[in-house]
Amino acid sequence: MSTAAPASALPSYADALARYEPVIGLETHVELGTVSKMFCGCPTAFGAEPNTQVCPVCLGLPGALPVVNEAAVRFAVMIGLALHCDIASWCRFARKNYFYPDMPKNFQISQFDEPLCTDGWLDVEVDGEVHRVGITRVHMEEDTGKSLHVGGATGRIHGATHSLVDYNRAGIPLVEIVTEPDVRSPEVARAYVDELRELIRALDVSDVRMEQGSLRCDANVSLRRRPAPGEPDAPFGTRTETKNLNSLRSVERAVRYEISRQAGRLDDGERIRQETRHFDEAAGRTSPGRSKEEATDYRYFPEPDLTPLALPVQYVDELRVGLPELPAARRARLIAEHGYTVRDLTDLRNAGVLDLVEQTVAAGATPAAARKWWLNELARRAADAGSQPSDLAISPADVARITVLVAGGELTDALARKVIDGVLAGEGTPDEVIAGRGLAVVADDGALTAAVDAAIATAPDIAEKVRGGKVNAVGPLVGAVMKAMKGQADAASVRGLLLERLGAS
Repeated sequence: MSTAAPASALPSYADALARYEPVIGLETHVELGTVSKMFCGCPTAFGAEPNTQVCPVCLGLPGALPVVNEAAVRFAVMIGLALHCDIASWCRFARKNYFYPDMPKNFQISQFDEPLCTDGWLDVEVDGEVHRVGITRVHMEEDTGKSLHVGGATGRIHGATHSLVDYNRAGIPLVEIVTEPDVRSPEVARAYVDELRELIRALDVSDVRMEQGSLRCDANVSLRRRPAPGEPDAPFGTRTETKNLNSLRSVERAVRYEISRQAGRLDDGERIRQETRHFDEAAGRTSPGRSKEEATDYRYFPEPDLTPLALPVQYVDELRVGLPELPAARRARLIAEHGYTVRDLTDLRNAGVLDLVEQTVAAGATPAAARKWWLNELARRAADAGSQPSDLAISPADVARITVLVAGGELTDALARKVIDGVLAGEGTPDEVIAGRGLAVVADDGALTAAVDAAIATAPDIAEKVRGGKVNAVGPLVGAVMKAMKGQADAASVRGLLLERLGAS
């Protein structure tokens, strides 16, 4: 068996690209967010005690018969429609036969030559260029259980002292989304998975949490020699399949490593073995798994315990009409309506606040203010607390009210942060927190004037510089007044009053 080459021995990524063209196809497994499993009534909640969400059907016990979950079929059709696929009017399930300890039946109910959805596409944008990735098929299947290898250093079977199996996940409905070999770079591979995740999240058919395994990506990578000018494209090379990549970063890094690794082997006159590989996140490289099976190795045959699916045209059309706004259309709308840039939307989405910002704008905030407070303040607080922004005890309506008060001069930014403290602490609405904590901006000219005069008297040297025309020297006096007012003054008003009192306005 081949071993992973040290990263230092590999050609650089740029050097590999100079001689070879990557050809990349992606297979993405998505756990559907149904209440029950694909073929039985067992619950699908994540994190339950091992082997507590099982029954004779998902354990494959003799005499137990599967029944198709209608919600899973509906969710799969929605995904296919959103990916511009043709929806089969007739399809059926098949048995995919192979032995794994976490496969209780020793076969997986899947779809083979008659999938539910075919011939679609998804556009992704990288550095301003749109790449169309063809979708070969979207088919339905059931998930396997989960093996836990104990006693080793890597969490894999090699070196483990023993293994445990949790069958809670066995039977959870999956869709597998298979692309054409249209991807040509790690960056496009990452962007495709990211866009697919956002699309499925918009459909509300899965939580697509890669860290929990509800979205997993397998990357098929091969290389072919770049042709000389005038030569036709070379045939595709032998591919490897890097399994179960569980983050966007891992997708990009694993593909990048495989390109360099394969280039090094080809440069040395070695052949690429068709095999599965595993990505080591810490080491940043892939290692061999097992020789890759062909379809014939799985001995597919039609599932005898399930009737074929024959979906009425009306059923599919109703789902098509009911699709929500999809990510690409939403981005175009937000750019047009709110003036956001593509970078703004990327930042908001990465911070997990895009929905919250849109709801805050709908509640009365300006797009700029909503973006500012969710992205710069509340997303940071959520990260510090180890939670999601949507879990914070403050609503978009609360944030909108705060932005209105700041815009009207009734709160400064500093006071607004104290109001947020109060709302998060459960002290009520923004207005209730302001009243309870006495946080409103002081508009009493007499109080401000007294504080201004005291600041001037305390720092005569600075005051003299300002009188002499050095207006920018007024900063320390503004700070002194704000401190005396305990932040409950508008800094711009304080500055104007100071300059007026010093005859420098």
